[in-house]
Amino acid sequence: MKYTTALNLAPGKAICYSGFREGQRPGGIVPSYEEIKEDLLMLHHHWQYLRLYDCDPHAETVLEVIQKENFNFKIMLGAYIVAEANNYGCPWGGTYSADQLEENKLINLKQIKKLIDLANEYPDIICCLSAGNEACVDWTDHYVPVQNVIEYVRMIKREAKQPVTFCENYLPWLDKLKDLVEEVDFISIHTYPVWEYKRIHEAMEYTKQNYYAVADTYPNTPVVITEAGWTTFSNGKGICPSNVNEEFQRIYYNDLIDWSKDANILTFVFEAFDESWKGSNEALEPEKHWGLFTVNRKPKKVMQELFES
Repeated sequence: MKYTTALNLAPGKAICYSGFREGQRPGGIVPSYEEIKEDLLMLHHHWQYLRLYDCDPHAETVLEVIQKENFNFKIMLGAYIVAEANNYGCPWGGTYSADQLEENKLINLKQIKKLIDLANEYPDIICCLSAGNEACVDWTDHYVPVQNVIEYVRMIKREAKQPVTFCENYLPWLDKLKDLVEEVDFISIHTYPVWEYKRIHEAMEYTKQNYYAVADTYPNTPVVITEAGWTTFSNGKGICPSNVNEEFQRIYYNDLIDWSKDANILTFVFEAFDESWKGSNEALEPEKHWGLFTVNRKPKKVMQELFES
């Protein structure tokens, strides 16, 4: 099922956007109006859709800039929900006290209500909504039971008019999230061949396999890719350093964009800018280097033809 008709969205290129610069991070120093305006000026001729992860001050400023500067972006806005149950299988810590889990439920409720409020405040800019991000997959450190996610989806659908989804790795959609499929307006999947030890010559075929595994299972529900990308550095933990560089990113990006256009699939590339705050303190930590631009807003190889004269 095609997103253009099912979700009433125009065809267009899409990208994940997190504007945090060096020394900034969620919950800490956030980008200013002028910094976000600078970013959006870079992006607005080339991408029509932006994905934001959280209903935080950063997202509020992005929406304000789009409205005041009259940028022609449509936004997928997400609520970032935190752990409501322990996940003992998370390699980097997914366990919390009972008191913390109860407090997290209140935090999540506020986040969902904020999502609804922003959706209703910016109905011409926000085109779709997500009830969470990677909160049900086996390895998550912010595990939320599927039934709780279903309740959040229902709450959003009662009070906002935009289509509602939940963003998750492709694999849980095939079994664990079957009940959730009945509730969402569309399915949102993440596919990362490089995290699954695929080399660049295998990458695009693997992405297609991930997508069609879900799309063929639910032929009556639109499937959107809300994250797919290729990092440019690795410290060797989880990703072989020889498997990542700017040339491989360029190849994967171009193949992904061509296929998405030909197949009429809305695909949010991960991501616009490097995020130095993420992951470990190691400089080559792969989580820091997925951007098409560096944290200093310099175009990587894939973008140089467009952004360097």
